[in-house]
Formats: sequence, C-alpha cells, structure tokens
Amino acid sequence: MLETITWTGSAARLLDQTKLPGETVYVDITDERQMHDAIRRLVVRGAPAIGIAAAFGAYLGVRTFNGEDAREFTAKLKQVCDYLATSRPTAVNLFWALDRIQRVARETIGATGASPPCHVVRDAQDAILDECIAMIEEDHRVNRAIGEHGLALLDSIQNPKSQIQNSLNVLTHCNAGGLATAGYGTALAPVYVGHEQGRRFHVFVDETRPLMQGSRITAFELRANHVPATLICDTMTASVLSQGKVDACIVGADRIAANGDAANKIGTLGVAILARHFGVPFYVAAPTSTIDPATKTGAQIPIEERDAREVTSFGDRETAPQGMDVYNPAFDVTPAALITAIITEKGVVSPVNEENVGRLMAKQ
Repeated sequence: MLETITWTGSAARLLDQTKLPGETVYVDITDERQMHDAIRRLVVRGAPAIGIAAAFGAYLGVRTFNGEDAREFTAKLKQVCDYLATSRPTAVNLFWALDRIQRVARETIGATGASPPCHVVRDAQDAILDECIAMIEEDHRVNRAIGEHGLALLDSIQNPKSQIQNSLNVLTHCNAGGLATAGYGTALAPVYVGHEQGRRFHVFVDETRPLMQGSRITAFELRANHVPATLICDTMTASVLSQGKVDACIVGADRIAANGDAANKIGTLGVAILARHFGVPFYVAAPTSTIDPATKTGAQIPIEERDAREVTSFGDRETAPQGMDVYNPAFDVTPAALITAIITEKGVVSPVNEENVGRLMAKQ
C-alpha cells in the first residue's frame, strides 16, 4: 500500500492527496505551520491520519526549542498544540493525538513543576518523537484488528448477493481506506484483510461530492491494491441498493459520540437511511480513539463548513452562477439507531447505544 505518512529523520513526509489520482506526490513537512496548512487543505485527511500528522506537527513545533526551563517548554508545546487544533474541528483524533503528545511530555518532565536541567527538555523532545513514530505502528495494529473483527461480521451475513463476480459486495462512502490512516484503513480494512486471505470482494464506491474523495482516492487505492470496484455517482446509491446489489455498507467516522451517533463525510446519513429502507446492514468502522465520551450525542459534534468554491466549481471550471449562496458542511451525523454495528479494534458494538459504547470503552 502507499504510505500516507512517514518520518524521514528530519521531516514528516505526507502523500499529497489533493494531487490524486493524477499525480503521486510527497511533501516534506518541517514545521507546525506547514502541518496546519496540510491538514486544513486536505493534503492529509481521514481522522486517524490527521491525528498522527498533528502529533508530528507538535513535535516539529518544539524540536528547535533550546531553553532549559521545563515550564517554558511545556508552555511552548501547548501553544503549538492549540494552534494545530484550529486546523479542522470535527475529527476528534486530532485533539486526541495532541492531548496524548502533551501528556507524554508532562510524564517525561515529571509532575513536580520544577525546572530541571536542559537534558530533561531534550528527553521530552525525544519522547514526543518516539510517541509519534509509535503512533504509526499502533495505527497499523489497530487497523488490522478492525479488519479482522469486520471480516468476521461480514462473514456472518446471511444469503449474500452474488450478481457481481460471485463476491461479497460492499458499498462505501468517501475514503476510509489505507490513505485515511497509516495502514489498512478502517472501513476498507475488512476488505483488505479478507483479500489477503483469498476472499472475493467487490466494492461500490460513491464518488463523494463535492471533493470527490471516493472517485479520486478510494477508487485509486482499490485499483492499486487489485480489489474489484465500481465507481458510482452519489445519486446512484439508492438505485444500486434497490437492485439488491449490495450486501453491506461500510463507512468510517471522524467522531463518534458517547451514544453511538457518528459524524462522517457529508452524504453518509443519506446512505444510512437508504440502507435501512432496503434492509442492508450499515456498519461504521473506526478506532476507539474516534469515540469521544465527552460528546454525549451527535447534536454536540461540531461540523466543519468549508469554502463555497468547492461546490461552485469543478476543478478550474465554474459550475454555478457567481455570487450564489452556498451551504457546504463537510460532515453529517448518522444517528445510532441507523447503525447496525460499530467495528473497532476492541470488538463490535451492536446494538449501538450509550450502554454498549461505554462497555466497549471500558475494555482494557
């Protein structure tokens, strides 16, 4: 698989996903300002990948700190993390990762609040970098576990359809594959794990307007990984489901509330409603870091609104009258009642409700 984010020894190297599928371009990020811009512009995207990128951004923002005062270092780290937290509001992994980095620094320096010798500050810098690199490896393990749990769930589907290539047919929206993480992905992890084991899958890929993450990114990576797939317009989803061509819908998430409501790319709610109407299981796949116990319901999830030009143009071509009012939320929220199961590295939540989500989060 293509590597979404790596550490070169001096920079965080990102696959520039704004260039896909036409170009495969990597960019080296060397400070927190560049990382903020990369996250905001969707050079890196997908909740797990955003979290890892933000962690590296925090390190890059303090690696040149030369002072000896641990308090000053901690204050500088908080300043950098607060800045990076403004890049995108919905993906909770961003905040989770920044909190984790600050906790590692505090634990390294010590809880006394004293000003230790300068080597302790260097130790904290080293610990932050080590944690960033560990997050990449952890992401691989977590995604693999999501894939295994999800594959078992897909194997349990009764009477799968066989109209297309005698395969298990799944539909996904936006991109929650390897390019949204550091490894296997979330929604596509069961497909990749099953593909490795010789299972046959076919994926219907929603194009995902307005930024076309489905057609530009999901279709691109499925072809690169030799998984059969069919691209459809968002407006074709109802027709495909009504024809009985889909065994299950699987999507990712950018934030899951304590009650199981899930925020994902705009258009996901419509897929969930259609899946319920046509009797197709609708699964959300995400690491437990995407579950936000502090957010009680989906109504409390902040929804990012993006530039109107994403809607009024297609590439360099204007597709709407100048001055047209535009509403461009990047995400919508699917109620827990429409989600058949949430698939995580710790296991599967079903039925989806606050009690079962809490029970999952309590697992070690």
